[in-house]
Amino acid sequence: MSRMTPSEAFVETLAANGVSDIFGIMGSAFMDAMDIFEPAGIRFIPVVHEQGAAHMADGYARVSGRHGVATGQNGPGISNCVTAIAAAYWAHSPVVMITPETGTMGMGLGGFQEANQLPMFQEFTKYQGHVNNVNRIAEYTGRCFDRAMSEMGPTQLNIPRDLFYGDIDVEIPQPVRLDRGPGGSDSLGQAADLLAGARFPVIIAGGGVVMADAVNECRQLAERLAAPVVNSYLHNDSFPASHPLWCGPLGYQGSKAAMHLISQADVVLALGTRLGPFGTLPQYGMEYWPEQAKIIQIDADHKMLGLVKRISVGICGDAGAAATALNERLAERTLDCDATRGERAMRIQTHKDAWEKELDEWDHENDAWSLEVIDQAGEGDLHPRQVLRELEQAMPENAMVSTDIGNINSVANSYLRFEQPRSFFAPMSFGNCGYAFPAIIGAKVAAPDRPAISYAGDGAWTMSMVELLTCVRHRIPVTAVVFHNRQWGAEKKNQVDFYGQRFVAAELESQDFTAIASAMGAEGIKVSRLEDVGPSLQKAIDAQMNAGVTTVVEIMCTRELGDPFRRDALSKPIRFLNKYKDYV
Repeated sequence: MSRMTPSEAFVETLAANGVSDIFGIMGSAFMDAMDIFEPAGIRFIPVVHEQGAAHMADGYARVSGRHGVATGQNGPGISNCVTAIAAAYWAHSPVVMITPETGTMGMGLGGFQEANQLPMFQEFTKYQGHVNNVNRIAEYTGRCFDRAMSEMGPTQLNIPRDLFYGDIDVEIPQPVRLDRGPGGSDSLGQAADLLAGARFPVIIAGGGVVMADAVNECRQLAERLAAPVVNSYLHNDSFPASHPLWCGPLGYQGSKAAMHLISQADVVLALGTRLGPFGTLPQYGMEYWPEQAKIIQIDADHKMLGLVKRISVGICGDAGAAATALNERLAERTLDCDATRGERAMRIQTHKDAWEKELDEWDHENDAWSLEVIDQAGEGDLHPRQVLRELEQAMPENAMVSTDIGNINSVANSYLRFEQPRSFFAPMSFGNCGYAFPAIIGAKVAAPDRPAISYAGDGAWTMSMVELLTCVRHRIPVTAVVFHNRQWGAEKKNQVDFYGQRFVAAELESQDFTAIASAMGAEGIKVSRLEDVGPSLQKAIDAQMNAGVTTVVEIMCTRELGDPFRRDALSKPIRFLNKYKDYV
């Protein structure tokens, strides 16, 4: 036990958990603690908007595998973070959201910046710690950090602002980390039996493979089975794209090769994935999910097992440990799939070659709307698919890429390939705009030696571009690719398909994002020729890595649109009132 102030106990507990960076905006509510961040070895990184701070903490956590930490002033500062914490929740990111609160003597009186902050985050946190006594500040702080790792998601540490002051006798708790195992012996045995009897096994490598640092274990198991490996939706970094068994991502705008191959499976090993509903929806007119196949699902959260898809075997365990255990069980066994290894390899390569050829030749969208707007496009407007292919080919092997929500960003799912894990970040199931740029800033703070690139459409970009100032002010160099097509593309596609091309709130006034970047102290490159796409990205990355410069690459695109997000959730409108009869 040592004598210290609650602020010192709080900061010492942060240091014990290895916290070196905190994102946020300064505020009087936690200023006593903030005053001693620097001597504790903690850098406070001021942002422009608190939502950006929490997205940065998310990106930081997803790259490093350690806690990302965000904070801000009580009330409006904290409420600004809710959206970003929701995104972190669905990404299973160990973010600790520190929420200073109104002082204990002012609660319930409707004072300045007062809010009930626990209900705000209740749905999107794995644990909420509310400090109710100065003597418990280190205890609750430590528990929030422990639970963020053990529960694989955000936690909230709520501290009334007056409880940073005083003097207490306290022992700083040391971090507690779980050693996750492979799962139960019986379930592993059942899974091994199914795999041994499979004629066409397929592995889905999910986010759990990345979080467990288990790509190598997944690869070893895939090679033992000679099984094609598909990425779960928005986890394109869960298996190396150069490996002959890699087949690409499932889900919206994913890989046709992956979909064709999994449709043929008799046994599917879903490794480290909850099999989320949006990631297994029909795509390209294909109902590819193999309804008759035996499904083995491995997830560290037992509540996810069998939740979305019917399964034959559920294993609650670490993706890496489970893959190793299955490999050991299969090592000495004769596998039915061994007899068809050569045929399966040929089938894999055939589907992959066909998909790559299709992508090479898929210059633009071919629906009637897209063909019309392409015909009307101005000089210098580029086809998004051609742009995405050029960006893919110019991408450094060790790059980190974040994508926002939106039409072009979603089409990018077909083109983003990675060689190492912790390289691809998206807003996942929450699907909020304004995610990509702040997330990649946080990723760059965690991994400054890696190229950091964000993708955003012009709509999502304007939600987050103020954080260019964060990059410039604090020398956090990143590269932002902005697809400038002057519209809210994802929703506009629904108005094309279902609402008779009646465009309400879909159009965006054209802005010069290159000039805006320059005004904020960053560099800007405007691209209007296809042959300039790759060189412009490479120039921006060179400036990032060698000169510490943030660059916005503004790519002028046509207004063509890919498939909609939610064709399953919309239908042709019906109108009963006469004044609306023409609106069908």
